[in-house]
Amino acid sequence: MKVCLFFLSVLFTAAAGAEITVIDQQQREVTLEKPAQRIIALAPHIVENVFSAGAGDKLVGVVSYSNYPPRASDITVVGDYQAWSLEAIVALEPDLIVMWASGNGIRKLESLTRLGVPIYVSEPRSLADIPATIRSIGALAGTEAVSAAEATRVEAEIERLSLAYQTRPIIEVFYQVWNEPLQTINGDHLISRVLELCGARNSFYNALSLAPKISVESVLHKNPDAIVASGMGDARPDWLDEWLDYPFLTAVQQQALIFVDPDYLQRPTARLLIGAAELCQKLDDVRK
Repeated sequence: MKVCLFFLSVLFTAAAGAEITVIDQQQREVTLEKPAQRIIALAPHIVENVFSAGAGDKLVGVVSYSNYPPRASDITVVGDYQAWSLEAIVALEPDLIVMWASGNGIRKLESLTRLGVPIYVSEPRSLADIPATIRSIGALAGTEAVSAAEATRVEAEIERLSLAYQTRPIIEVFYQVWNEPLQTINGDHLISRVLELCGARNSFYNALSLAPKISVESVLHKNPDAIVASGMGDARPDWLDEWLDYPFLTAVQQQALIFVDPDYLQRPTARLLIGAAELCQKLDDVRK
């Protein structure tokens, strides 16, 4: 079924020189006359996915914090994920731009479209969107053999984790993005799909916005079984231990203040499965 869905979204003929058309994650048709040779990626996770698709050597422009794989650091930076230089983009003569709908801001699509360069919009909201994105980028770049193999590997790991944890007792988890202001994610966020993969439920699943700001009191009221923090770097944030001031919290009593490297959990890339495996194991330890 997954293979069938892919070929519904990647429409191209076998004839030499045929146009390549894919459907992006905003349901837009993106058509190239030939495989892209000069790609600009406007988010760090997109850079990773281009490399996963086997098209890293075609990247000519990235944004700041594009730090994986390490050789991405050698590529020209055109700005950050919220603001970039149109002049710098034009100077690089791209034949494909890949942007991030919610992170870059979908309203910026219009100004990019005026450049006359095909634009693929990435907006992964499900785990299946990650391998689908890798496949689509591979189709656009003419690296289908590499992208298909990597996408299949990612799908197999998702399936493995699902089979391992879906029958375990469900536990409530508060996912803490930041401490000041106190911020979390709702049920529409991709991280909620990771929690579900681990047999857990986001305590703020029903929040209205994608990344709501909340109060300490609301967390105390939810009384989650575990608190998972991300932060901004690969070190456990000191503020996670601020919850020790509330010894009556179930998460504190169970010593379930958990940290997972945000690069492994907050970027919708193949590496998310590394973070998912780590998180699932730590949450399973809480169950036990």
